[in-house]
Amino acid sequence: MTVEARNKINYIRLIRTYGTVMAGILIILAFSILSPDSFATLDNAINISRQISFLVIIALGATLVMAVGEFDLSVGAMASLGGVFAAKLAVAGVPIVFSIILPMLAALLIGYINGWIVTKFRVLSFITTLAMGTIIGGINFRLTEGATVFENIPPSFLFLGQTELGDIPLLSIIMIFMTVLFWYIMSHTAFGRKLYAIGGNESASRVAGVSVAFNKNAAFALCSMLATLTGILMASRLGSAHPTGGDGLFLSAYAAAFLGMTSFKEGVPNVWGTFVGAAIIGILANGMTILAVPTFMQDVITGLIVIAAVLMQKLGRGNA
Repeated sequence: MTVEARNKINYIRLIRTYGTVMAGILIILAFSILSPDSFATLDNAINISRQISFLVIIALGATLVMAVGEFDLSVGAMASLGGVFAAKLAVAGVPIVFSIILPMLAALLIGYINGWIVTKFRVLSFITTLAMGTIIGGINFRLTEGATVFENIPPSFLFLGQTELGDIPLLSIIMIFMTVLFWYIMSHTAFGRKLYAIGGNESASRVAGVSVAFNKNAAFALCSMLATLTGILMASRLGSAHPTGGDGLFLSAYAAAFLGMTSFKEGVPNVWGTFVGAAIIGILANGMTILAVPTFMQDVITGLIVIAAVLMQKLGRGNA
């Protein structure tokens, strides 16, 4: 192989691995030039970190399930349930710690049931979680009778969502902590390695003695828990909870995860890639809002991002 050919291959590999990061940098530069006084400020950077915290946390759950080759389409409904359930408990006078823990425990159970149905009965995860999301949506409306929960919410319930440590929002700190935690789990623990092994070759993993069913169930359970935590944090931030409050995060979560598969580890769901994907989506939304771009365009662009990410994976693998 000639030196020129080798350099070309290295250049293509660099673009495939870090192209998404480079695109994110270009987006930041573009908005900084178009709106330097509003976008390119420390206050706005802190604001963006707060805004993307919900997306990052729910997308981490999607990343876990994608790592085992599955999808969870109930994450939006689970986020809505988390906010509604926690807010209702807080309004009823349940101590705040239990108002947070009980919804998350319920989410672990629901997620485990999702995984159990998928692994026990070989049902497609698309169908299982779509049905579960529909069920959860109905429960949300039953709990709230279709109304937003906002009356008599105690100030202590707002702590996680509205507290700042110095100038840094507690939400941003929680986001970073969860990202580092799940990066460590996926990269430095036997559990994380088993998830990647199952996603890479389920049959070979089973032959190697990996408990495919247990680990898939655990991935679904953690995904539901993270979605529910996202809903709780949203309700805490807004001081209210709506029965469909988390639905809008569903597409963005998978857009971030798919973008993550084009960052750092080509074609592989990974935590820091998901973080970068969520940051790009958040920066786009923030920049377009500052530039007064119509709101509906954010949904259009998010959808285009998902398509572009999928195409990048196919082109990167030579499947185009």
